[in-house]
Amino acid sequence: MGASLGASGGGGRRKRGVPRYRAMAEINMTPFIDVMLVLLIIFMVAAPLLATGVAIDLPETKAAALNIDQKPVSVAIDEKGDIYLMDQPVRAEDLVSRLQAAAKAGFDERIYVRGARDVNYGRVAQVMAIITTAGFKKVALVTEQEKK
Repeated sequence: MGASLGASGGGGRRKRGVPRYRAMAEINMTPFIDVMLVLLIIFMVAAPLLATGVAIDLPETKAAALNIDQKPVSVAIDEKGDIYLMDQPVRAEDLVSRLQAAAKAGFDERIYVRGARDVNYGRVAQVMAIITTAGFKKVALVTEQEKK
């Protein structure tokens, strides 16, 4: 008279054509790979930009005054192109030996280069090349604060 459901109550059979979904135990790697490729491209583009040019600190014109406890090692170039180390005139040939004597921290000493407003830019670049070729890598250009 009635249809027999079997001993299990009818819940143990799968209907044909209806798939049964289970939890996936795999990690989807596609988003991870996409993020890694984007980061790779960003670093490939940014790396050459970081390595170009001479490492120089160029202060802004509105920068505050430097807070220095000791008197800094400074090289000045006047309008005629003459070089001064710590307010003493020096020839370009003697600049390296005098800088090594004045730098207490050795080649890790920061050297401040002050160029007059009307001095030839090539002369400033030449003096900076002498300093960096000698081994001093912390060379900074100094400007005056902007007057309001």
